[in-house]
Amino acid sequence: MNNLSERLMAMGKLAKGFSERAREVDENGSFPYENIKELQEFGYTALTIPAAYDGKEISIYEMVRLQEAIAIGDGSTALSIGWHMGVVRNMFENKWDAALLDELYTNIKNGALVNSAATEPQTGSPTRGGRPQTTAEKKGDSWVINGRKSFTSMSPMLDYFVVSASIKDTDEVGNFLIKRNNPGLKIKETWDSIALRGTGSHDVFFEEAVIEGKYMVEKLGGPRKVNPWLLHIPACYLGIAGAAQKEAIRFAKSHSPNSITGTISELPAVRTKIGEIELKMFTAKHFLYSVSQKWDAAKEDEQHLLVPELSAAKHFVTNTAIEVVDLAMRIVGARSLSASSPLQRYYRDVRAGLHNPPMDDMTISQLADKALKENE
Repeated sequence: MNNLSERLMAMGKLAKGFSERAREVDENGSFPYENIKELQEFGYTALTIPAAYDGKEISIYEMVRLQEAIAIGDGSTALSIGWHMGVVRNMFENKWDAALLDELYTNIKNGALVNSAATEPQTGSPTRGGRPQTTAEKKGDSWVINGRKSFTSMSPMLDYFVVSASIKDTDEVGNFLIKRNNPGLKIKETWDSIALRGTGSHDVFFEEAVIEGKYMVEKLGGPRKVNPWLLHIPACYLGIAGAAQKEAIRFAKSHSPNSITGTISELPAVRTKIGEIELKMFTAKHFLYSVSQKWDAAKEDEQHLLVPELSAAKHFVTNTAIEVVDLAMRIVGARSLSASSPLQRYYRDVRAGLHNPPMDDMTISQLADKALKENE
C-alpha cells in the first residue's frame, strides 16, 4: 500500500479490532500486545524510515492522519506507537552515525520497536530543562549507565531505549541507545494512571548497564532541530474525540425514552450539542492538518518559523478534544459514567493530553513572545 487513502482504510479496519479489545485492556491495566503486533505485521512501524535507507518516508501530514485513525480505535495504542514513529525519523534528522542507522533501520523493518526514555521522577518532563539524574560514565571503550526513567511508553515490547544521561565529570548530556536484553536494564511495572492504562508506561532502571562506545548516539544541548513528529500527540487525542463523537451520535440515534416520539437525536438541545461537536472537530482537524502540510511544504531554513504553530496546534487540538468528549457525555447523560460505556474511558484518556509536551503554559508563553516581537 503506497498511498494515504489505502493506508487509512487499512488502519480503519485494524482500529475496529483495537476498539473491541480496548475495554479489557483498560479494565486490566494490561498492554495491547495484539494491536502492536498487527501494526508490525502491516509494516506500519517502519513507515517513517527515510528514503535514504529504503524506507517509505511518509510525511508529517500522513503520519497525523494515520495516528488519528488508530486512536479512534484505541488511544493507548496510538500514543504508544506514535512515540516510536517519531523517534525512528528523529534518529535520521538528528544525524546519528550512518552505519548505526543502517543497523537500526534494518531491524526496524523487521519489526523492532524504539522509544525515548527521558522523563525522571526528580526532573519531570525533559522539556522543562532539568538535568538528568541518570548518569553515563566512560570506562575504556564502553559506557556505564546508571539511573531510573519513568513514563516509558510501550516498555513491555520495546527493543531499544534512547536514554538521556548526564556524562560524569562534565557538564554534558548525551543520548545513549540501550538494547532491551542488556543485563543492566530492568523494567518495573509502575504504571498506575487512570488514563491511557494500556500504554505500559513503566519505570525503567539502569544498574551498571554497559554499552559499546558507538551507542553514545548524540550530545544534547545547543540548537536542535525542531521535532514536528510530536504532532502525533494531538492526533491521538483528536482520534479519541472522534471516537466519543461516534458514540454520542450512535446513542442519540438509538435512544428513545417513552417521554418522546422518536429518538433524542430529534431534540433541539441534543442537535445543538451534536452541531457544536461537529464544529469543534472541523476546526481542530483543519488546524492540525494545515500545520502538518505547511511543515511538509516548508524549506528547511523556514521550518523554525513554524515552531509556534506546532505548539499551538497541540494546545488547541488537545483542549478541543477534551471539550468534545465533555459534550458527548452531556448528550448521553448519566449512562456515560457507566463502567460499560466507552465514554468514561475516553473522558479519562483525553485528559492525559494536558500532560504531554509541549505543556499549555509553555505554549502560551511562546505565543506571547511571538506576538510581542512581531508588534514592536
